[in-house]
Amino acid sequence: MSERTEDAKTAEALSAFGQKVRALRRGKGLTLQQVADRAGMSGSTISKIENSNLSPTFDGLLKLARGLEVDLSTLLGEGPAAAPQVPAMGRLDVTRATARVGHDAATYIYEPLAMGLKQKLIDATFVVVKAREVGEFEHLVTHPGEELIFVLSGEVELHSDLYAPIRLGPGDSAYYDAGMGHALISVSAEDATLLNIVAGGAGFTALEG
Repeated sequence: MSERTEDAKTAEALSAFGQKVRALRRGKGLTLQQVADRAGMSGSTISKIENSNLSPTFDGLLKLARGLEVDLSTLLGEGPAAAPQVPAMGRLDVTRATARVGHDAATYIYEPLAMGLKQKLIDATFVVVKAREVGEFEHLVTHPGEELIFVLSGEVELHSDLYAPIRLGPGDSAYYDAGMGHALISVSAEDATLLNIVAGGAGFTALEG
């Protein structure tokens, strides 16, 4: 696939996401500033996202979902927002490897799991860690909730604003307060992959709200 084709696909995905954010905001009768205030982001940032001029990072996605009062599945899912669902015993969703859709946030590629379920208590994501230096991040990531990472392949280094860097290999995991500034970089030759689980973040907020 040519570089131009890849760029066109990226631009198309960015445009579709911006339209989705605008539709969700307008559907709830919210102004840009109202969403920004709830998300802890600037109004100009929300505007750039809606106008396809900015692709948010994962913490940005979680904050945006919080500002729109939806969960990550609703924000990233295809089509219009689904009606709110009441959590019930027996819910189940299977994510096939071939059905995962990636969101490229420069430092990471995120592939959300269980997108068929709304208002989940956790947000689980398959992550490809592309970053090789902490300097590739504008700032350390922070967002509501607690987070668990489980390394699947390669090696990563977990950086935070409270602890010395921690190196993790396949089978290693780390659980931490997501409100603490954090970032992951790959320290192996190839991009590292991991399972990322956030609890008490956007999905939890949507349920409690």
